[in-house]
Amino acid sequence: MRTTTNQRHRRAAAVAAGAAAAALILSACSGGDSGLGGGGEPVEAKECPCEIRFAWWGSDERHAATEEIIAAFEKENPDIDVVPDFTDWDGYWNKLSTAVAAGDTPDVITQEERYVSDYATRGVLADLGTLDIDTSKIDEAILAGGQIDGTQYALPTGINSYALMANPAVFEKAGVEIPDDTTWTWEEYVETANAISEGAGKGVWGVQDYGFNEAGLNILARQKGESLWTPEGEIGVSEETVAQFYQTSLDLMEGGGQPDASRSLEYQHAGPEGSLVGTNVGGMAHFWSNQLGALTEASGEEIQLLRYPGETEGERTGVYYKPAMFYSVSAKTEYPDAAAKFVDFMLNAEEAAKINLTDRGLPANSEMRELITPELADADQAMADYMADIEDEIVDAPPVPPNGSAEMEEIMERINTEVLFERITPEEAATMFMEEVGAAIAG
Repeated sequence: MRTTTNQRHRRAAAVAAGAAAAALILSACSGGDSGLGGGGEPVEAKECPCEIRFAWWGSDERHAATEEIIAAFEKENPDIDVVPDFTDWDGYWNKLSTAVAAGDTPDVITQEERYVSDYATRGVLADLGTLDIDTSKIDEAILAGGQIDGTQYALPTGINSYALMANPAVFEKAGVEIPDDTTWTWEEYVETANAISEGAGKGVWGVQDYGFNEAGLNILARQKGESLWTPEGEIGVSEETVAQFYQTSLDLMEGGGQPDASRSLEYQHAGPEGSLVGTNVGGMAHFWSNQLGALTEASGEEIQLLRYPGETEGERTGVYYKPAMFYSVSAKTEYPDAAAKFVDFMLNAEEAAKINLTDRGLPANSEMRELITPELADADQAMADYMADIEDEIVDAPPVPPNGSAEMEEIMERINTEVLFERITPEEAATMFMEEVGAAIAG
């Protein structure tokens, strides 16, 4: 099995992997228009030897690790060649859309939750329930993240959870104790952030603004018995809850607990490494759990994961497992059995799990999760412990985001910017949110 030896080779292999993949992409691919149609039964499926194409996005390190996984798979399956087809996040969706429109859909596709419904309802994705892929070690609530009307169009690679990242050095400097995250309220969250800013002095803030990401809004909505989306693909959060979400940011700015609008925008675009917590000038920030390692490395501190405030003061808990990303199979692949065999390997093979570690989230397969945990770096180990700790607190999985939800990122950033600069009130922002999101998902 490949273990930590692989990690030492990834950076060195990244450049070579990129060049090799670029050359391979130019070769013949199998993603033609015959085969499965619209998620139905296989039509004239071909047998191997064969060539299938796998599309994904990510960093050079992910590319190099994925090349290792492909090599391991091909060693076990010498009649199947896997052609790498990768790019960065920004270019991935345009490239995929162009390929689909040209009838050249990759056989195995990496998906993100906001795009699953769009591609599934257009007949691009196969019904994975008809293929031979073992999902017995993946919790039903996690599998539900890739289901639409009971059909499994996407399988989760791994899981994350949205949480508060706390910098203990900043708390100590401010003379503020890290709160008990099993009981703290939204009011205590604001009070804690304000106290950090006051105690730590000029240039240090309690928390980074959270209004640019809909995940925080979804948790608040779920605490109130609502949800960002309904199972029917409509908006499920109330206008009142959206207004409350934005009002919290203004309360923090007024109390000094978070930076002014201009600085909040700068920190938002700086990523984990340039965040308040990552640069040791903030006590807390809102991030996905798998970003703990980047924050720890950037800050040089042992950053701690905290549950969201309000988990015990509402109707229910809001925390949930989010699939980090998904694997789907093209409904048009000529080689559905080969594509399914490759997906099964990535989800269930020990060798793949030990190469991937947490790069695509903490493994969705519970056995693979346990397998890799002892090999994780300290920060990833802490993340794995946190994810295990909240498991019993999760009520259910949110519905799959509907068509058009990919526009949420742009809508959230624009509306939140208007709120922070106080050009609109939280109530006006809530009305704008309902109108613009409603229009986006209406098509």
